[in-house]
Amino acid sequence: MVGFTRPPCDAGVIRATPAFPADLSERRKRLTLVATILGSSMAFIDGSVVNIALPAIQQALHADAASTQWIVNAYLLLLGALVLVGGSAADLYGRRRIFLLGTAVFATASIACGLAPNITLLVVSRAVQGLGAALLTPASLAMLGATFDQHERSHAIGIWAGVGALTSAAGPVLGGWLVDHVSWRAIFLLNVPLAIAAAGLAIFFASESRDDKAKRLDWIGAVAIAIGLAAITWGLSAIPASGFHDKTVLAALGVGAAFLLSFVAIEAQFHERAMMPLSLYRSRNFSGTNALTLLLYFALGGALYYLPFGLIRLGGYSATQAGAALLPLALIMGFGASFAGTLSDRFGPRLSLTAGPLIAACGLTLLAFADFGKSYWAGVFPAICVLAIGMTITVPPLTSTVMASVGEARAGIASGVNNAVARVAGLFAVAALGAVLFASFSYYLAGPPAHGNEALNAVLAGEAGVPAGAIAAFDRALRTVMLVSALCAALAGVIGWLGIQPAGSEPAH
Repeated sequence: MVGFTRPPCDAGVIRATPAFPADLSERRKRLTLVATILGSSMAFIDGSVVNIALPAIQQALHADAASTQWIVNAYLLLLGALVLVGGSAADLYGRRRIFLLGTAVFATASIACGLAPNITLLVVSRAVQGLGAALLTPASLAMLGATFDQHERSHAIGIWAGVGALTSAAGPVLGGWLVDHVSWRAIFLLNVPLAIAAAGLAIFFASESRDDKAKRLDWIGAVAIAIGLAAITWGLSAIPASGFHDKTVLAALGVGAAFLLSFVAIEAQFHERAMMPLSLYRSRNFSGTNALTLLLYFALGGALYYLPFGLIRLGGYSATQAGAALLPLALIMGFGASFAGTLSDRFGPRLSLTAGPLIAACGLTLLAFADFGKSYWAGVFPAICVLAIGMTITVPPLTSTVMASVGEARAGIASGVNNAVARVAGLFAVAALGAVLFASFSYYLAGPPAHGNEALNAVLAGEAGVPAGAIAAFDRALRTVMLVSALCAALAGVIGWLGIQPAGSEPAH
């Protein structure tokens, strides 16, 4: 997710497999847990820290807004399209082997990101990072599932998820400090020592395991959805420079839609061998929770991508201050998840999945009307807290409802699909809301589109001598983006009420 990852939902990629031999020492178990935490922390930190560095990266590499979007989109594209394949590969070829491969790919790509001389190589390296994350994240959880028995597994995953939440909370502040006092390149090079430590522990202490009944990899489906997502994302991100009626833009959107339809056809043909079995959608709760996820994480991903630009370019925040401004979001979600789960157990998930997104919509609306140039505590802080409360109420029952909607035997693949939907939502949000930002900015600037695109790039890059009119137009355009995000979150709440069945009414599977 842009700015925030969902460790509990990622846990769904674990497949039922035999545990390691009973004589596996407690020391080896603990060190295997540490290895998975260190490896996954790279992805957790990456998801929360890169957004804070985007204004500095755009300025340093003289990139335009569309190219800057691809720093995030390239990562989310490969991660969202391949995370289910990564989980299947771990089962088929060995969990430790795929974990080590993913760690090596992620670390190598991180070095390339940190040394990238231009925006093109940075975007390519980010795509490779996404591939690495798609391998190591599900493999790390599968390693835990095979290392710990049924009585220890939940505790181990809880520790894994808790550390993930803490790194997500600390990531923006750490990233902001590195940007301000070292360089934006340091946020990528930080992954290297984590990767070395994770790989070393896994090599010497983790045991290999695989699932003898694992299905073959659905590469055809993975390629189809990757091309479809890439084409649509490129088409949306090209609108500011080329216009919506440009033939290339329309062709890209058409090709993307065609490949997504072909993905559905492929999955229907493969039946249960598919990476996303369509039979899952027979469950009303599964369909409803995924529609809710798409809308809510579209809202969250878009808001958290553009908010740092507002704080830094309009509010005069440093990168460290912008990172600290987002800290309440991760802290409230981390410490409030247990209470939210209890609340859902008592009143049923339907109420939580309705109220949570609606409260999040209120927080995004408050952000739309916040004055970034005034006191943080009076404007941004209350809005972030309301957004965090809404997300906290939503995430635990969302995860549990997804996993319960299709029965225990298929809970893993159901949760993995839901996690992929959240990644794709963030991918679309950055591109689509970028088009909204440009259209709104051009409207308020009252100039030709080409001039509007140049002026918007100048504002986002923090160039000197930007006219006051362009700053004012960006301010109003950013408010429009937040309001569109709030509308999407509110629609997610409506789906929560209409699409989720009351507790006890979902048929058994």
